[in-house]
Amino acid sequence: MSITSKGCKVHRCRQRIATIKSPDDEEIRLNYLECLNPPSLDKKGTILLIHGFPQTSYQFRHVIIPLSNAGYHIIAPDYRGAGQSSKPASGFTKAIMAGDILIPVRDYLGIKEKIHVVGHDIGGMIAFAYASRYPDHVASVIWGECPLPGSSFYEQSKGTVALFHFIFHSVLDLPEALVAGREGIYLKHFFDKLSYNSAAISLTDLEYYTTCYSQPGAMRCGINVYRAFEKDVEENRKWLKENGKCKIPALALSGGNCFLAQHAESMLKEFHVHVENATVADSGHYIAEENPEDFVHEVLEFVRKNN
Repeated sequence: MSITSKGCKVHRCRQRIATIKSPDDEEIRLNYLECLNPPSLDKKGTILLIHGFPQTSYQFRHVIIPLSNAGYHIIAPDYRGAGQSSKPASGFTKAIMAGDILIPVRDYLGIKEKIHVVGHDIGGMIAFAYASRYPDHVASVIWGECPLPGSSFYEQSKGTVALFHFIFHSVLDLPEALVAGREGIYLKHFFDKLSYNSAAISLTDLEYYTTCYSQPGAMRCGINVYRAFEKDVEENRKWLKENGKCKIPALALSGGNCFLAQHAESMLKEFHVHVENATVADSGHYIAEENPEDFVHEVLEFVRKNN
């Protein structure tokens, strides 16, 4: 395992690049943003933030410092295929992607205590995989804004117009061909459709995300994350049958103005024993960008109860 690091504007934050041997026995590079808690505060724990599609760890740009300033060690990776991480040909089941993230968090950064895992959208699916497969390493899990593969809501919603891209992305090769050169148009469609606070993702932010997903292999990887959903269904149902519901305290966190919010609590209850529900006010799908203050408040409220 090798690593390089580079300072960012806040001296407690730094970018890290870890080269790891992933659970599917492939060598990949993972980009991380790490932010240490202020030296004046005792470390209260570690919070892992996992982004969604079509985003990267950049989606947490407004919340990393406030969460860190509350006394937490923050880690925000670009998951496999996204941002500055490697663009492999395979390995996009959420269990493998969770294992990718576990390796440097536990083995390189040396975090042995239980951590708090927060996942949004695709990151929510990864957060569930992380908490369920590695319960000895998780104190609490917060996830939402996604239909979890294997849940009743996933089966009910995967073919609807609102989630048309679930079907579109499952078609081999065609999505990449149609989106190539039009990445900005495609990404803006999701931001426009699913945002409540339309000013939250600026043209500068859109340009950043577009640049990330215009990299060679990036859109293919982003779409392959969806192509793995039916395998995720199989794995999640098998895990639930063999292990029963996950006993890690779980919070369903949704945008108060997103259609997914009304299904979140019942969906989590299919897979978790201990479930709470919260919404981020004045926000659609992109909760950490549309209302970062409420996002931070809800995360800290739940994390503090489960430290």
